Amino acid sequence: MATFQALLSALDVFSRAPDKASLEQANSWLQDFQHSPEAWSTCNVLLLSPDAPLHAKIFAAQTFRSKVTYDLNQVDPANLLPLRDTLIAALQTYSTAGPRTIIVQLCLAIAGLALQLPAWENPVQDITSAFARNPATVPTFLQFLTLLPEEITSNTRIPISDSEYRERSNQLLTANSPQVLELLSMYINASGVTSAVQIQVFNCLFAWLSAGEIAVNNLAETPLFTYAFEALATDELFDSAVEVICQIIHETQEIDDNMPIIEMIVPRVIALRGLIAKYHDDPEKVKGYARIFSEAGETYRLLLLQHTETFFPLVEAIGECSAYPDLDIVPITFPFWMRLAQNLGKKTSVSPLFIEAYKSLMGVIINHLHFPPDSTPLTGQEADNFRSFRHVMGDTLKDCCFVLRTETCLLAAYQLITNALSRGADVSWQEIEAPLFAMRSMGAEIDPEDNSAVPKIIDLIPSLPRHPRVRYAALLIISRYSEWINAHPEYIRPQLEYISAGFEDSDPEVCAAAGQALKYVCQDCKQHLTDFLPTLHTFLTTTGAKLVQDDRRQVYEAIAYVISAMPMNRAAESLKTFSLDILAQVHAVSGKATPLTKAEIEEVGNGLENLEVMLHVIQGYGEDLPPACQNTCQETWAVFDSFLSSHGLNYDLAERTTRVLRRGIDLFNKTAVSVAPSLIARMAVAFESTGFPSFLWIAGKIIGRFSTTNDPALKAATKEILERSTTKVANLLHLKSPGEIPDVLEDYIQMLLQYVTLLPEMLFTSSAFPLVFRCAMTGLTVVHSDIVFASLDFFRSVLTHDCMDAVTAATPPKFVIWSAAISDTVLKEGFQFVGCILGGLVGDFPEDAAATVVSIFRALVHVWPNQLLTWLPPVLEQLPVTSVPNDAKAVFLQEVTAAINTRQHDKVKYAILNFDRASRKARDRRRKISG
Repeated sequence: MATFQALLSALDVFSRAPDKASLEQANSWLQDFQHSPEAWSTCNVLLLSPDAPLHAKIFAAQTFRSKVTYDLNQVDPANLLPLRDTLIAALQTYSTAGPRTIIVQLCLAIAGLALQLPAWENPVQDITSAFARNPATVPTFLQFLTLLPEEITSNTRIPISDSEYRERSNQLLTANSPQVLELLSMYINASGVTSAVQIQVFNCLFAWLSAGEIAVNNLAETPLFTYAFEALATDELFDSAVEVICQIIHETQEIDDNMPIIEMIVPRVIALRGLIAKYHDDPEKVKGYARIFSEAGETYRLLLLQHTETFFPLVEAIGECSAYPDLDIVPITFPFWMRLAQNLGKKTSVSPLFIEAYKSLMGVIINHLHFPPDSTPLTGQEADNFRSFRHVMGDTLKDCCFVLRTETCLLAAYQLITNALSRGADVSWQEIEAPLFAMRSMGAEIDPEDNSAVPKIIDLIPSLPRHPRVRYAALLIISRYSEWINAHPEYIRPQLEYISAGFEDSDPEVCAAAGQALKYVCQDCKQHLTDFLPTLHTFLTTTGAKLVQDDRRQVYEAIAYVISAMPMNRAAESLKTFSLDILAQVHAVSGKATPLTKAEIEEVGNGLENLEVMLHVIQGYGEDLPPACQNTCQETWAVFDSFLSSHGLNYDLAERTTRVLRRGIDLFNKTAVSVAPSLIARMAVAFESTGFPSFLWIAGKIIGRFSTTNDPALKAATKEILERSTTKVANLLHLKSPGEIPDVLEDYIQMLLQYVTLLPEMLFTSSAFPLVFRCAMTGLTVVHSDIVFASLDFFRSVLTHDCMDAVTAATPPKFVIWSAAISDTVLKEGFQFVGCILGGLVGDFPEDAAATVVSIFRALVHVWPNQLLTWLPPVLEQLPVTSVPNDAKAVFLQEVTAAINTRQHDKVKYAILNFDRASRKARDRRRKISG
């Protein structure tokens, strides 16, 4: 009784929705309760208690379903059949009045029990006897029959072997399918049957068809087959009938085996075509017909190709659905057109009927592409949805290209524009823009050697109306056709002129499209554009200042592509020209005595972003620098060193600068080693002053690149940043939780990985190593996969380092020193470390982390076995029961102890994996309960 009252109290907390702490406490108690053996009896009492609140009864039903799935091993085998009787009795209690939620949960519990209880010889027959004969309980019976195949085929959490599953599934489903089909046939037109029951019959039929347990040839011999099509005329049954018909069609995919049934299905489906026009004003009806036609079209594609005239009415019906104005319905047909196009595109000749169908489809799609009239524009989410859907429709235009050939489709879209332009002032911008969008969508399919359609389109562009949406679409066509333009360089100059004019447009989207067009033209036509570089430089120094940053960045990216196509010496000179403009700007603000204004910060930040983009595209010149770059590395670093010293306290500028430095290292390659000591020293000071992670990030990159260089200054700088950054990270962790500084931890630990891989002597002999170990442990406590993996990799590298192997005559003396440093640290931090590892494993570690945890535990078992056995009990005690059950903790401790005592250290792997599985099972259960 005490548990019963405690359960009601905990559930009452949720009904009152108090503070978060109370909810968490109640949720934890409920999860513990659901896992307990006494939950079986308590929930049975709760379900049958007339005074219990409804939400408590629902919880009891959910608990039964959960315990049947996860905890059936708690029930004595002698009590399993009585448990069955208890569940059936509870279902009978609620079968007439509900609520449906309880009925569903009890049905699922009974289905799960039936699967696991071979001693229950014929569950379906028993449930039929208990519920099928009373009209009042028939809905509950149908609910059970509907859920049975779904639960058996989809609940993979039920602990049963594959062979047991196959045998029991056959007994429960396959052996009973004739009886189920007979019962459903009886119910569908039984005297006094309600539409609600008929819907349930269809839902049940759908479930058994989907599970593959009712064959369509058997179904076709029953009244259910005919009635499914007749039910389309009844509003209440329409949706359920559509589902069943689509599933019937789907189940006849093996065409040769199902031709007699297909000959019954297809005429009935084709007969529905006239209903599209009849119910034109009812989108829900049209959507149902579209689903049926499209399912039939996809399933019977091969018959369409083999017997085109007979089956072509299906294509016409699907075409009518594609032309329907409701754009929620149109995409239902797209998979059919795509798959049919794939079949037709492989044929040497295509029936004229299909050619005309795809021509009509292309016209339909272009019509759907039209934006609404200016008088009723789309706004907000509607506009975003329409733009997204246009790209989906664009994919269907590519299907048209596959059948009709791209040249034909492009010329058809071109003709639509010329026809519209011929009407003069009467033409709307939508009539021009939609075919332009279509041309852009089909651009991926064009032949670079085409000399028929594409030249006409390119020649047409300058004469198009100057409306912003038209200009936007035309510029994006140039972007998409840049490879063709590369093959026809005589078109480059006029396209650059059109692009340049786009930058002067007041519409920001047009400017953005111009930037994109310039980028792709420069990327694909770069070898033809080297002589245009002075013009582009002039453009930047004049018009460039008027552009928003996104557009200006694209111009710099475009220029970088052209530079990358130049011979090395000329490319270096050109890069220097454009870079000096930006570096001069950086140098100018470095010497300012007063703080920078917001506008100045933004402007110099934009310049750094543009420089980064250029360097990213150009990348480098190889091992030997061209003459123009011989002294540039030191000169450039001097500018940035001064800039960071004066403005490194600004987070955004620090981010931008370090990203440029990263690209600069790639550009200058081995020459950059000359500035590496100074650069790392500056990063150490800057991180100590600011705590900005970007300084650690770039330091890690430099260490990874140059750590093997035998330069005393570089080694001193590398040692200094390890110690100073570790002290800074430790100070930050005193002030903030690890979750508040994930970016700092990530870049710090990534830097540590460079040390443990490339500079282990510097790491292990540093006086900061114990503090490094503690700081890295915090990376195991954040909910961030990259940080967790990096931290685990670091500890695995430390604990499994070669210096930890048994000492032999061949062991280097330094290994003894290193291993002593590691051992001393592990002995001091081991308890907390093991707690972090196991806490993460049963908590928020990613699924793939278990393998690394196994490696770490093997090392612990191998080197510190006695200490591990001392640490484990209190660590396991601290782990919450909601994350891992107490019995799983006990098994884990027993398995690890056995592995240590028998010196079978490899068995720790299985202990970890079993522990992980038990935890994931508990967490999965907790999520299902909470949901």
